[in-house]
Amino acid sequence: MANVLDLRRRIRSVKNTRQITKAMKMVSAAKLRRAQERALAARPYERMIVSVLESLRRRVDLYDEKTGNLSHPLFLTRPEKRVLLVVISGDKGFAGAFNANILKVTYQFIQGNPGKEIDIEAVGRKGRDQLRRRFPVAAYTEQTDEQGLKRAQRAARQGNVELTGDHPGLLLHLDPRRVQDLAHSMISRYVHEEIDAAYVVYNEFKSVISQRLVVEKVLPLIQVGQQQVAGAVEPSAEEKERVAEAALSAGIELEPADTTEGEEEAKKFGTASVDYIYEQPPSELFAGLLPQYVFSVLFHAMTESVAAEHAARMTAMDSATNNASEMIDNLTLHMNRVRQAAITKEIIEIVSGAAAL
Repeated sequence: MANVLDLRRRIRSVKNTRQITKAMKMVSAAKLRRAQERALAARPYERMIVSVLESLRRRVDLYDEKTGNLSHPLFLTRPEKRVLLVVISGDKGFAGAFNANILKVTYQFIQGNPGKEIDIEAVGRKGRDQLRRRFPVAAYTEQTDEQGLKRAQRAARQGNVELTGDHPGLLLHLDPRRVQDLAHSMISRYVHEEIDAAYVVYNEFKSVISQRLVVEKVLPLIQVGQQQVAGAVEPSAEEKERVAEAALSAGIELEPADTTEGEEEAKKFGTASVDYIYEQPPSELFAGLLPQYVFSVLFHAMTESVAAEHAARMTAMDSATNNASEMIDNLTLHMNRVRQAAITKEIIEIVSGAAAL
């Protein structure tokens, strides 16, 4: 049985831990505010690109008049034999089940597509480390082409599922240029028929209490501006309530500023039934903006995933702080009982000694 001194040391230790978790909660809350503002600020850009593409779509023929084939390869659909899966997880821990849920949805997607060759691009250290332990990393060899230039040539596959690339630290400092490089790589692999489809797994963040895990199909493009959800996992009512309690205790609004009016105005852009005069031919503009649209989808997924990660870490640290407070109360009660028992024992010994005399 622990004595009073041991219990006091443990209470002091738990109090120090509570101070750390409380500080981490407030840091995550501050980062969540900034991430939420960044996610909201990125939405008008995506909405405007969609409006421009919809305007150009009415002035461009997707099908070639001579051959009858699609004029742009990103709209061409093929049987899905080779799939690219972009998994967006976190770079740090202490976020509860955030990273575990991302990996769980990833494994479910892989199990639901047996026989397909799946290439994984891992964004975030936590997901990358776990995926490396489970799946082989794609091997590349250096080859020299006819022009004497050295190029990386992919070696033979080691399995149906391989990790073809990772992007650590991308979410810590979300650089649009690195996201654009990933989007261009994805488009290049699809155009050269190295893959037949591209998906992204991420946390969709609409507000603090409105989040869900989403598997979204990025390529091929079926309809610009329409989200192609291949799978989604909604949080439970208990999880929503827990996040709401953590947000209110940190002073964060449950619902962000209403941007419906701005989004509606963005939808009206380019919808007037007039003949616009473009500096370049509409077909060239349409083909040039499609890669920007793919980039905006990836950037949107990453900004929302960052906000969802901070919300998960804030909730986890709030739970840890509350658990530490409960532990301190229980230890204090136990310490008082031990101290009272020791005092009672000493009194009984004194009284018994006096009676013996």
